[in-house]
Amino acid sequence: MNPDTPEIQEPDLSPVGLPEWLAHFEPKRGLRNGHLQTIVGNYLPRPPLRDAGMAETVEVDPADGSRVLCHCHWQPAPERALRLTLLLVHGLEGSSNSRYIQGITARAWDAGFNVIRMNMRNCGGTDALTPTLYHSGLSGDVAAVMRHYADQFGLERMALVGYSMGGNLVLKLAGEWGSRSPLCAVASVCPAIDLAAGADALHEPVNRAYEWNFLKGLRARYARKWQLFPARYVPPAKIGPVNSIRQFDHKIVSRYCGFLDADDYYYRSASARVVDRIAVPTFILQAQDDPFIRLLPETRAKVLANPHITFVETRHGGHCAYLGRDPGEEIHWAEAMVIRFLLHATGGTHGS
Repeated sequence: MNPDTPEIQEPDLSPVGLPEWLAHFEPKRGLRNGHLQTIVGNYLPRPPLRDAGMAETVEVDPADGSRVLCHCHWQPAPERALRLTLLLVHGLEGSSNSRYIQGITARAWDAGFNVIRMNMRNCGGTDALTPTLYHSGLSGDVAAVMRHYADQFGLERMALVGYSMGGNLVLKLAGEWGSRSPLCAVASVCPAIDLAAGADALHEPVNRAYEWNFLKGLRARYARKWQLFPARYVPPAKIGPVNSIRQFDHKIVSRYCGFLDADDYYYRSASARVVDRIAVPTFILQAQDDPFIRLLPETRAKVLANPHITFVETRHGGHCAYLGRDPGEEIHWAEAMVIRFLLHATGGTHGS
């Protein structure tokens, strides 16, 4: 830890200090370490979804025809428009089939919600659906998917749920939209709110394994994009060495996505800029032992000052893991808490 960084105090998460919908988190025995939580949580399987969902591509940018792939799980038609609809957004190099997305989908379906599992551009095997790359600032894509399904089915209430990079996207859109209908609630797990700080944290020696894993996928994706759209991208060999997330964002994302450099990309794409403008009930969950998510003091102050945001920072949990002591599927504490928050914030399945 940087010696100039103020020490983060453990929050009061005693049963007396908890919101009525929030249970105390106690990590699974033997998994009190953030790295262990993160690694085990990434590979711990979930039961298969009982409903595979209806696959549909949705146009998110008419200018270049960019589309994203969504998997939708709809409650019966007579009640569909009245049910709360969750739009789920995965993290960096994840997809609509990521284990945490499948886990929250199963819980949301059982709670009576409609569920839309959205892939970011290029993710989930969809590189051919857009000539562009994906990045952390494309909150407009989330908005386009929301509008598409709200218009198609007359949906009255929609909530956003995002993990890590997807958490930044949903918080960014919430800040940009304020209280615009049909958005009625937001939940984010370990969101990358301060992008520059997170990218630099990934390059710390203790986190290099995570960074290399992300870079392996990102470099392979760029190679596929070059093969699919050779007139748009230069061959990977001409890019030069890319040995960090910051280098990838500087040499590739900035070059092809309209940013001056990595710092410009991080500043313009970070939800930290607009989190103070969020105007719907919002749950932000993060762990002090998350290996690479960092929240800057000025951003923390904005979050804590916003009365619409419930900010919960636990001592343990790792990155998007939160493996608790409860048995069976209840081990996935964060997924259970997101559903409980949404039921509380929106007045239940059908609203109040």
